[in-house]
Amino acid sequence: MSPFSDSPGSLAVDNVRTLAPYVPGKPIEELERELGIRNIIKLASNENPFGPSPAAIEAMRRAVSDTWLYPDGSGHVLRHKLAAKLGVAPNQITLGNGSNDALVLLAEAFLKPGLEAVYSQYAFAVYPIAIQATGATGVAVPALGSEANMHLGHDLAAIARAVNERTRVVFIANPNNPTGTWVTADELQAFVAALPSHVIVALDEAYFEYTVGLPLQNGIDWLEKYPNLVVFRTFSKAYGLAGVRVGYAVSHPTVADMLNRVRQAFNVSVVGLAGAAAALDDTPHVSAAVNVAIAERARLTARLQAGGARVIPSAGNFLLVHVGPKARQKYEDLLRQGVIVRPVANYQLPEHLRVTLGTVEQNDRFLDAWIAC
Repeated sequence: MSPFSDSPGSLAVDNVRTLAPYVPGKPIEELERELGIRNIIKLASNENPFGPSPAAIEAMRRAVSDTWLYPDGSGHVLRHKLAAKLGVAPNQITLGNGSNDALVLLAEAFLKPGLEAVYSQYAFAVYPIAIQATGATGVAVPALGSEANMHLGHDLAAIARAVNERTRVVFIANPNNPTGTWVTADELQAFVAALPSHVIVALDEAYFEYTVGLPLQNGIDWLEKYPNLVVFRTFSKAYGLAGVRVGYAVSHPTVADMLNRVRQAFNVSVVGLAGAAAALDDTPHVSAAVNVAIAERARLTARLQAGGARVIPSAGNFLLVHVGPKARQKYEDLLRQGVIVRPVANYQLPEHLRVTLGTVEQNDRFLDAWIAC
């Protein structure tokens, strides 16, 4: 009898068996089951509280009747609409089941045992997961300390020093999740320009739309100058389509060709393709939602700071708040008030909570609950 008969999972390769899985935000339904609470607001997963464009909803409703068919494996309509909007060629775009999927495709295409990938200490949890799954070595670089203006942010100089001949990918999220921190466009471009050509730069711009008025980059504009740059964006945040999972990567055509070789043929659903394509046409809907988030970002920061909390500067649709040793208790107290925020101990930030920016009414309720707790 096989020594593994009682635990067939142990047959998995070492780098997968030792993976710590991604921990999502608590769903509304789970809190309802646990505490019997109704009228819950979820401010845990950086979703757009205004949802998708009405045009996108209508397009998805129509697409439901085609769900007995496989989706267009090339995503022709969406890729061409994106290319026109972004000013790139369709063959530079790789569609993903959310931008997470596209990030994993990059790891699968360019990493293997013996190679390294570098990322910041408090970077998006998917990066180390994707790296480890390939058998490559992840190198986490300490973030900026409390003496820096952008505490917990990327230390680009330290990241550059961590790059060596084994480095194949550097992951940079700007703005970063879960911290909300950012580096300026000038700083980031100088960093990208100085990297050796054997290093792929994975620039995660999931929160790009929320950077209006701040000195951050539009990475798409840099693609022609830096062929080793890959830009990742998503429809999950500003476009309000988190539930149908659509994201994409924009890169040099030869990089896109490699990503599409490992991409599953039908990785974006019929409904997702239809919704994303329609959402691109409704700029006013996206702009209105973004404008509320930016205004509320400033208002909540001021209110929380006035109450003595330390709020990390954010360029996203969320705030990272330092609570202290009782952060977990604060989180649980908020749950009992019907408000779900995000504990980030899994990011080695056990004294912080991340709060998604909701509607004005939701944010007021959060503030009332925060004070009451």
